[in-house]
Amino acid sequence: MLSHSLDSLLRCYAVLFLFLLSQSAVWAQSQSYRLGMPEPHTHYYEVTITISDYNKNEAIFELPVWIPGSYMVREYAKNVESVVASSGNKSLKVEKLAKNRWKVSTEGQKNFDLNYRVYAYELSVRTSFLDASHAYINGTSVFMYLVGMAEKPSKLIIEPFKEFKNISTSLKADGSDKWTRLVPNYDVLADSPIEIGNHDILAFKYKGIPHEIALYGGGNYDPKKLVKDFERCVDVCTEVFKENPCENYVFIVHNTQNGGGGLEHLNSTSVLMSRLGYANPDSYRGFLGLIIHEYFHLWNVKRLRPKALGPFDYNQENYTSMLWVAEGITSYYDELLSMRAGYNDHNGYLNTLCGSIGTIENRFGRRVQPVTESSFDAWIKFYRADENSANATVSYYTYGSILGALLDLELLGATNGEKGLDELMRELYLETYKKQNKGYTDEEFKEACEKMAGKKMTDFFEQYVGGTTVPDYNRIFGYAGLELKQETPKNVSLGCSLDDTGGKLLVKNVYKGGAGYADGLNVNDEIIAVNDFRTLSRAQLSEILLDKKENDVLKILVARGGVLLNLSIKLKTDINKVFFFESLNNPSVTQMKIRSRWLMQMP
Repeated sequence: MLSHSLDSLLRCYAVLFLFLLSQSAVWAQSQSYRLGMPEPHTHYYEVTITISDYNKNEAIFELPVWIPGSYMVREYAKNVESVVASSGNKSLKVEKLAKNRWKVSTEGQKNFDLNYRVYAYELSVRTSFLDASHAYINGTSVFMYLVGMAEKPSKLIIEPFKEFKNISTSLKADGSDKWTRLVPNYDVLADSPIEIGNHDILAFKYKGIPHEIALYGGGNYDPKKLVKDFERCVDVCTEVFKENPCENYVFIVHNTQNGGGGLEHLNSTSVLMSRLGYANPDSYRGFLGLIIHEYFHLWNVKRLRPKALGPFDYNQENYTSMLWVAEGITSYYDELLSMRAGYNDHNGYLNTLCGSIGTIENRFGRRVQPVTESSFDAWIKFYRADENSANATVSYYTYGSILGALLDLELLGATNGEKGLDELMRELYLETYKKQNKGYTDEEFKEACEKMAGKKMTDFFEQYVGGTTVPDYNRIFGYAGLELKQETPKNVSLGCSLDDTGGKLLVKNVYKGGAGYADGLNVNDEIIAVNDFRTLSRAQLSEILLDKKENDVLKILVARGGVLLNLSIKLKTDINKVFFFESLNNPSVTQMKIRSRWLMQMP
């Protein structure tokens, strides 16, 4: 019996020894990235991936096809050139297996390099860019990863163009060398944009956490005011969750001619701003709303997230029906927190909310596409809008922001003003991210809402979220003692949008329910004449419509594909409605409590 037990024990030790021996080879494997830009005016990055102590005959490298936060396959591999591999002076065979996948035959070489070039000349928050003035890198469009080692740590060694002196990124420096950055794993590398050049850098600390603002492109901003306002944006977001999860944070701001747009990252964001827009109160207010939106993603999306949004599959679409929460509720908060921060007042916020309601309720697509489907189909529809999108789709950003307001009031109404969306987001953050470190499912989000409300919310989620039923706005806004009213314009319309640039009057969109849709007006029709009068501009068409009434018929001559056609279009009253709020007469104490709680401003 003793001999048998000893024999079994020795076999166990042998198995354990072989396992540890095999694992030691894996643990010994290491990798590093080197990024060069010797001729920035050519817009080419030079990338080297160095692999050490590799013990397989083949190495598969992949480049992502999309960037998290922007839900469309963008095919970054189209910009990759000259992929070669070598071990010392020995060239290794490289075979392309798919659009974004390459195989290196190592031929027994444990140490080897993969080299390639990336063309980068599209300045957006989703791509990479390089010219003589600066370098901007989004990891998914530049850095491949070795399959099987994406979770392993590495280093990024940057060889900047000789005239570039500054670097801004949330990746931590390796000691005092600012040009060498530590990479915990590929996900962090992919989610940490890098700005390199001679940009302005502003810095502040929020509760001891370093924050940096990297500003490229110049602009008419006031540095002291900008820092103060960014601190306020950080504060109002943090107050929702009562803690800040980052150790450092970087705002990369590209000041361009027109500006617009942003993208969230793990501990940073990239945004575009009009370089001369800082002096315009409306433009600047919108910019601060964008900063709040992207910073709020520090919690909502980057940590508190739908199940599909991390860990990522970089090779294909990552589907979720919850972008109305991830992006829509974040959009709700960027307006709400702008008010709390003092960048807007109560009336301004309510007017903005009415404008969003008008945008959605005047869009035929909201009767066709549920917001969950809009989320799921973002990959093929939202980022690829066409002339018929208004008739067939709804925005998970805009409608999601409205649902955020309605959900907030449903919770406040059910708890007599004690708990709202702030408490829900905080509770979900603590439970799903901090305690379980996982994403939530659609059902788990619904259950969390019902638990906080103390009631079933089946109608809300089945009809408003998963369906196309028009929300019972007045029941829900009634919790805050408000009534949503609407006016229908009395003017008539063709029911289309027009473009008169270039000396031609062209039809850009034709809206379902409108006169043009009913009587055969098509997108891209060129309007030549109306009622036998040459018509070249929208202004001229508006003058013709001034004295027209519903059911009047216009004779319109159009050019369609080079053929002249005569159309008879029976005019209809403009289908777009205008929405506004009015306070109920003699609202109750509870209604005023809920209104005050909903529209609260921070000191």
